[in-house]
Amino acid sequence: MLQGESFDAWSEFALTRFEGLLDAWVPASAPAGLGEAMRYAVLGGGKRLRPLLVRAACAAVGGNEAAADRAAVAVELIHAYSLVHDDMPCMDDDVLRRGKPTVHVAYGEAQAMLAGDAMQALAFEVLTDDESIDPALQANLCRLLARASGHAGMAGGQAIDLAAVGQALNEEQLRDMHRRKTGLLLQASVMMGAACGAPSAAAHQALLTYGADIGLAFQVVDDILDVTQDSATLGKTAGKDSQANKPTYVSVLGLEASRRYAAKLRDEALAALDGVKGLADQRLRELAFKVVAREY
Repeated sequence: MLQGESFDAWSEFALTRFEGLLDAWVPASAPAGLGEAMRYAVLGGGKRLRPLLVRAACAAVGGNEAAADRAAVAVELIHAYSLVHDDMPCMDDDVLRRGKPTVHVAYGEAQAMLAGDAMQALAFEVLTDDESIDPALQANLCRLLARASGHAGMAGGQAIDLAAVGQALNEEQLRDMHRRKTGLLLQASVMMGAACGAPSAAAHQALLTYGADIGLAFQVVDDILDVTQDSATLGKTAGKDSQANKPTYVSVLGLEASRRYAAKLRDEALAALDGVKGLADQRLRELAFKVVAREY
């Protein structure tokens, strides 16, 4: 990163590099059309917030960029697999993702299931096949990603989400569901980037809090956008949650209160970074504002 480089220049460089890494690591050669379905699912689209958080957190602690590259690819593969499965008829039954037909629409349900499974496995392969990276770091990155995506995290949150259709959740229950389903993988992105360096105890705690707050803020904004934007802007079906009678922050708190809550979470995330010496947190701060101000 160049001194004084703008956020747009930094993110453009990071995303261009990241797309090249994904293109190299997601195999077109996987048999029977599987590689094509995997690449359709993960290449050339999405906000790439999770990889940006990995890189920003790694830079904040002066970490190993080669390890962060692999962590960024791995977390995005997990995210992409979750979207493929989430869109299937047995889950949310959606036909639009990132402005194009969902994977099961384009390739069939069986191929979509396999593409998701393969991307999940590939994520952990990417984290563990570089002998130049300390095995202890590889193991820690796998641990962080597995915990965030498994029963205690994303998968558990999705189970709660499916069980909550038509149910009245209070704010505490809704927060627990969304921290698991969405928030923990975003928090893990921050902590995987941090793990590529050697943060102080204070910096580690600050990044942990920052990741938790940004992870939840992202979902609050997602709930807001679901009722304020159209499908063309979002790249996915707008109003899907309300149509499915799912509890959201807007349905529980109301629209304006949800906006205030997202801003509060952003401010708490920024406050967590304040006063930590030696933490180069500029990009993390900029990403916090981007999360809450986003319109898609």
